[in-house]
Amino acid sequence: MKKTLLLWFLLFQINLCAFTRDIWVANLNELNRANKDAAPGDCIILRNGTWENVKIVLTGTGTKEQPIRIKAETPGQVRITGQSALRIGGSYLVVEGLYFVSGFSGGESVIQFRHTSDQIANNCRVTNTTILDFNNPKRLQDNYWIALYGKNNRVDHCSFVDKKNLGVLLAVILDDERSRENFHSIDHNYFGKRAPLASNAGEIIRVGVSEHCQFNSNTQIVDNYFEHCDGEGEIISIKSGQNVVRNNFFNECQGSVVLRHGNYNVIENNIFYGNNKIGTGGVRVINKGQWVVNNIFYKCRGWGFRAPLSIMNGIFNSPANRYVEVSEAVISNNLFFECSPMGFCEGSDAERTIQPHEVTFANNVFYNTTDSLLYFEFDDISRMQFSGNLVSNRIQQKLTGGFSKAALASPRNQPFPVSFNTKASPNKLPDSLIPLSKTKLAGSLSDVPGLSDTETIRSRFAQRATGQGANWYKPIPITQQQVTVRCQSTKDILQTLTKHKQDALTIVLTSDQYSFEQPLLIDQPLVITSSQNKPIRFSTTTGKAMAIFQQIAGSSLTLNKLLVNLESTSTSTLVQSDTSGSSEHSQFKMHQCIILNNPGRVFTAARTSIYDSIVISGSTFINGKGTSFQLIEETDNKGYYNVENLTITESKFTNQDGPVLAILRSGRDESTMGPKLIFSKNQLDNCQTRGDQALIDLKGIQLTLIENNRFNSCNKEKTIIQYTDWVRATHTLKNNTLIQSGRVNTNQYVRLIK
Repeated sequence: MKKTLLLWFLLFQINLCAFTRDIWVANLNELNRANKDAAPGDCIILRNGTWENVKIVLTGTGTKEQPIRIKAETPGQVRITGQSALRIGGSYLVVEGLYFVSGFSGGESVIQFRHTSDQIANNCRVTNTTILDFNNPKRLQDNYWIALYGKNNRVDHCSFVDKKNLGVLLAVILDDERSRENFHSIDHNYFGKRAPLASNAGEIIRVGVSEHCQFNSNTQIVDNYFEHCDGEGEIISIKSGQNVVRNNFFNECQGSVVLRHGNYNVIENNIFYGNNKIGTGGVRVINKGQWVVNNIFYKCRGWGFRAPLSIMNGIFNSPANRYVEVSEAVISNNLFFECSPMGFCEGSDAERTIQPHEVTFANNVFYNTTDSLLYFEFDDISRMQFSGNLVSNRIQQKLTGGFSKAALASPRNQPFPVSFNTKASPNKLPDSLIPLSKTKLAGSLSDVPGLSDTETIRSRFAQRATGQGANWYKPIPITQQQVTVRCQSTKDILQTLTKHKQDALTIVLTSDQYSFEQPLLIDQPLVITSSQNKPIRFSTTTGKAMAIFQQIAGSSLTLNKLLVNLESTSTSTLVQSDTSGSSEHSQFKMHQCIILNNPGRVFTAARTSIYDSIVISGSTFINGKGTSFQLIEETDNKGYYNVENLTITESKFTNQDGPVLAILRSGRDESTMGPKLIFSKNQLDNCQTRGDQALIDLKGIQLTLIENNRFNSCNKEKTIIQYTDWVRATHTLKNNTLIQSGRVNTNQYVRLIK
C-alpha cells in the first residue's frame, strides 16, 4: 500500500511539472497578461532589450515547491530605463536578472515588495539584479531603491551602485503586523559607492523607523559586501529588535552599523576594513541587550559617533524613539587593529545623562602602535564591567580595571594578525556567553594575513566579496578622450564646448580679451588654462551674465594658471554652481591662478547643489569685493550643506573688501561628517568686511583645520574667524599669525594649539 501511495505521489509531481510553462513576453502588455495567467511552476521570461517607462506589477501566487519565476532572457540584458518601477504583491515569486539603469522612479521605490496596501509580498525573492545610478533628477526628492514589506522575503546576489538622491537605499518596513517579525534575508549583495549625501537619509540599509522601534523585525543581514558607502554616519541603521548583522565586509566606508533603536540585536563576525580612511567607523551601541561579538576592526579612523566602537549615553525616561540607555550589552571577542579611540558614554550632554550599565566588555584585543589613547570617557563608566581585554603596551593612557597591557606584535607573513606574549586567550568568551555566539570569529582570524602587509590584506579581504552581487554585473569604466583646444575668442570656446561635449577637455586661452553675453555652461570635465604672462581681460554685457562659468551638476571644472582681470565684468560671481537642485555631484579646482579686481564673488553655491570637493591652491586674489567663497543658502535647519571637502591652501588675499569665506550647515542633525574645511598656509593682507561680518564665517561646520596662516592688517577691532556650532564639532586652530588684525571667536569645540 505504501509503495502504491509513493508511486501515485511521484506520478502527481511529474504530472504537475508537465504542466509548467515558459511564457515569453516582449512588452508590458504581454507581461501583464502573463502575470494574470501564471500558475505555480511557470516561468515568465522577459525578452532582451530596453523596457522604458514601465511599471511592472507582479501579483501571482506560487508555492514553496513551485514558485513562479520572472526572469530576464539573459541576465543583465533586460534594461529597465526611464521612469520605471517594480511592484511585487504576491507570494512565492522569484524575480531575477533585471538591470535598472538610465532612469529613475520618482517618489516611489524602485522595487517594492508590495503592490497596494492590501497586496503585500510574502516568501518572494529578488536575485541577480542590479540597480545602477537610478536616481531621481532632484537631489532632495526622497525615495528608496528597495522597500521590503511582508514576511520571509529575500534580496540576494544583487548589486546596488551609486545612489545619489535623498533616501535610504534599502528599507525594511514594519508598519503593521503583516510585516513584523518578518525574517527577511538580505544576503550576498554588493552595495557599491554612495558618495556623501551632505544631509541625513543617506543610509544603505534601515530596518524599521523610530515609530515602530519597539517591534521585532528579525531581519538577517548576512554575507554582504559594502564598499565606499559614505552617504552619512549610518551605513546600517537598526531601528527595531532581534536583527542579525553577520559576516559582512565593510570596505573603506565612512560610517557605522548603528543600533539606533530596538533591543537584542546581534552584530557578529563582520570585518570593518577602514584602511586609515578618514571617518571609517564600526559599531554604535544604544538600547538594551545588544551583542557586538567576534568582529575585526582594521585601521578604522572615525571619531565621535563614527568611532570604531561608540557606546552612547541615554536619556532619563527616554521614549523609545529617542536615546534609550545602554544596558545588558555584550561587547566581546573583537579585534581592533590600529584603530582610533573608542567612545564611552558618547553624546553625553544636558539631555543624554544616563550612563551605560550592565555592560559586559570582555576579551577584546587592541593592537595599536600609533595612538596614545584607547578610549574617551565622556561620563562615568563605573557601571560597565571590563575583564580580560588585552591592549598594546604602547598605549599611554591609564586604563580602568579589566584592561591589561601586553607585548602584542604583528609579525609579517603569519596567519594570525597579532601574537600575544601572555597566557590569556583572546579567542575564548566566558562560558556564560558561549551559547549566543555559535559561529567562528569573523570568518576566523586565521583567514587574516599578517597585518603589516597592506596589499596582502587588501587582496585577502577582497576574497570576501566573491559571490556577492549580481554575477553578470561588472562596472564599466568611463573612458573619455583627452582633448586640448586653443581658443582665440569666446565664440571658439562655445563651439569647442559643443563639439567636445563627450570629451575630457582642456581649453587654452590664447587671446588677451574675452567677452561673455551669458554664462559658459560647463557639463563635462573641463580644464581652462593659459600660458600668457599678461592679464586676460574678461568682460560682460551689462545685466546679462550672472556668472562667467556656471557648472551643470555632475561636471568638474579646473581653472589652472590663469591670470584674469575682471574689472570689466558685472557678474555677481566668477563660478556659479548648478541651480536646478540636481542629484549629481560636482567638483571645482583653482590652481596657481591670479584673479584681479573681481567685483563679485569667486565661487557661489546655489541651494541644494552638492560638491564632493572644492580645492583652491597656490592662487592669488587682489582687490576683490563681496564674499570670495559663499556657501550659505542651506537655511532650512535640516543639516544640509553644499560641499563635503573644502580646501584653501598656499593662497593670497590682498585688499579684499568683504568676507573671504562664508559657509553654513544649519540645524542640529548629527548624522553627517561635513563640511570639512582645511584653510592652511594662506596670507591675507588688508582684508576688511563691512559691519559686523567675520572675515571667515563658519556656521555648523563639522571638521576644520585652520593652520599656519598669516593675517596682516585684517578686520581691525572686528572678527577674523567666527565659529558657530549647534552640535559637537572638531576644530583645530594652530600656528596662525595675526598682525594688527582682529580677534578669533572660538567655542568649546575649538582646540587651540599655539
